[in-house]
Amino acid sequence: MSEHDAPTVKTADDPAFQLPASLAALSLPLCLGGLAALVVGWALGHTVNASFGMAAYLTALVYCVTLAVGSLFFVLIQHLCRAGWSVVVRRIAELIMIMIIPLAVLFIPIIASLLFGEGTLYRWDDPNYAVDNHLPMAAWAEKTRWLTPGWFTIRAIIYFAIWSALALYYYRGSVEQDQTGDKSVTDRLQYWSGPAVMLFCGATSFAAFDWVMSLAPMWFSTMFGVYLFAGSVLAAHCLLAVGAYVLQEQGALRDEVTIEHYHDLGKYMFGFVFFWTYISFSQYLLIWYGNIPEETEWFWHRQLGSWGALALILIFFHWMLPFLGLLSRHVRRNPTLVFGWAVYLLLMHFIDVYWMIMPEAQPVEGAVYASMGGVFGVVSSMLCAGGMLALLTGLMLRVAQQTKVVAVQDPRLRESIAFENI
Repeated sequence: MSEHDAPTVKTADDPAFQLPASLAALSLPLCLGGLAALVVGWALGHTVNASFGMAAYLTALVYCVTLAVGSLFFVLIQHLCRAGWSVVVRRIAELIMIMIIPLAVLFIPIIASLLFGEGTLYRWDDPNYAVDNHLPMAAWAEKTRWLTPGWFTIRAIIYFAIWSALALYYYRGSVEQDQTGDKSVTDRLQYWSGPAVMLFCGATSFAAFDWVMSLAPMWFSTMFGVYLFAGSVLAAHCLLAVGAYVLQEQGALRDEVTIEHYHDLGKYMFGFVFFWTYISFSQYLLIWYGNIPEETEWFWHRQLGSWGALALILIFFHWMLPFLGLLSRHVRRNPTLVFGWAVYLLLMHFIDVYWMIMPEAQPVEGAVYASMGGVFGVVSSMLCAGGMLALLTGLMLRVAQQTKVVAVQDPRLRESIAFENI
């Protein structure tokens, strides 16, 4: 019998289940510093032009939304599959997914850019866009039945309402079980996980169409929602590995999260690297093979100049390098290496989101296509993303102080601690 067959489970009030004081102390500095960096980044982007500043802000927002909704999907799928191995890391995902609520507030500037900007961010909001670009009016009339500021805003509210309702329901249920020990909570959360996944998939796919794909209003891809989803779930597993490692380094969960859990997180990181690559290549291959002008424009734009260099970076460093790096079982069973690859892939995911959005920023006067905006443009994008990520991390740490960092009363906790890979 393995030593993991009969694990010792600490009492619910054990300090190992609390957020370490060293991390709790970072909450306010991260919130204030993150907010300051976000404002400075947004303002710096506007020195390039207003469109660039808003695109940099949108890039940061979409990146953070993918982390939150990817974590929400992780929670839903664990309940749907009755997974036991993930209980010790699931609370980390629950804390991340609840950040979809402040992200809804941070989306307000995007709505404002539609109501007052007339094409500053989304070109379809410019009443002269179709005429200036000699678009077929019949096709444009069909596009603008969907792409209107009012209808766009209503849909955004619906997406955030779905995500927020699901996140709150599953977070509150998990925390309630911490307090009551009621095992029926697990059954209830599992019961609703099937419909929740269907709602999640619809909201996530259409949000990808609205917020990112419509930046190029005449371009379309039915695979785009899955493409963004693949990156989201990959990033969520990376963030779980980072969160677990940081907590353990600060003294929490040292006996609960084992090499076996890092091994599984490493396997999922490896698997979703491949899934992201498969979806990315499939989308490109179908559009390349069809060779229809309105479909190829999006990729052609991203093969020019510095965007072409980023495309090559994604091929070799988002797919090939981590694919080879995570292939070894030895790597996946080394927490430090899993942590390192997780941080690396989170950076690659940001470059992927940046590559999706920033080429659609309105070009500066005389430019053939949008550039990275020079040094100011790159620094602006990094400040916006880093600032928003820091702000949300500070808020998450604030919430984490009010609860445990593991679901201490989950009926599968003992199974999770005893988990071993075969």
